[in-house]
Amino acid sequence: MPIDALTAYAHVVDVERSVGFYRLLGLEVQSSYESEGKIVWALVARPGDAPGQAGTRLMLALASGPIDAGSQAVLFYCWTPDVEGLHDELAIAGVEVGEVTRPFYMPAGEFRAQDPDGYVLLVGQLS
Repeated sequence: MPIDALTAYAHVVDVERSVGFYRLLGLEVQSSYESEGKIVWALVARPGDAPGQAGTRLMLALASGPIDAGSQAVLFYCWTPDVEGLHDELAIAGVEVGEVTRPFYMPAGEFRAQDPDGYVLLVGQLS
């Protein structure tokens, strides 16, 4: 039996701070859990634009220790219909973003950014 979906699950230093960052990318909290007045887990998501389109989902959980950005062996690849526009919006919001490049596999462009815990995001535009 195949799986129906796969959702990334990232441990973060501050769930609320990470939720704020992913809101800049259009994700909203779908579910969360608090302990001692602090959000310790959240599911952020954005539904797909077309029927049958999977959309975007990410679970964020409070880490039990410090996050070492240098040892992260995962990156999140994201797609946007307007890579230049999102690049500029994130830069204006104070996010450090790399330049838009046009590699052979993403000729419409892609750029690199990091979330508050050092997780790498590559953001590309398909066409």
